[in-house]
Amino acid sequence: QVQLVESGGGLVQPGGSLRLSCLASGFTFSDYSMIWYRQAPGKGRELVAFISSSIGSIRYADFVKGRFTISRDNAKNTVYLQMNSLKPEDTAVYYCKALRIDYWGKGTLVTVSS
Repeated sequence: QVQLVESGGGLVQPGGSLRLSCLASGFTFSDYSMIWYRQAPGKGRELVAFISSSIGSIRYADFVKGRFTISRDNAKNTVYLQMNSLKPEDTAVYYCKALRIDYWGKGTLVTVSS
């Protein structure tokens, strides 16, 4: 069955960095575009970054442009989110999702605070 396991979250000070990972299984990872979403406390889920299956297309939400980088390793069935210059407003649970697959993992919590 489909599984997405996010990891790499934690507590970081403003201006710091984290690298999130999402290990996928149960489907042909290289065939699917992948998306990182986040959900802040008391808010709805929002798209953070998108990467196509062939890595030919990458998109970012305006609020992370220049700070976050999405990447993937199809040999490892893993998608990454490198987050730099973190701000308190980046505090959220971060989820990865495969486009066109209706499955959500448990997410990983990122807390940006001094």
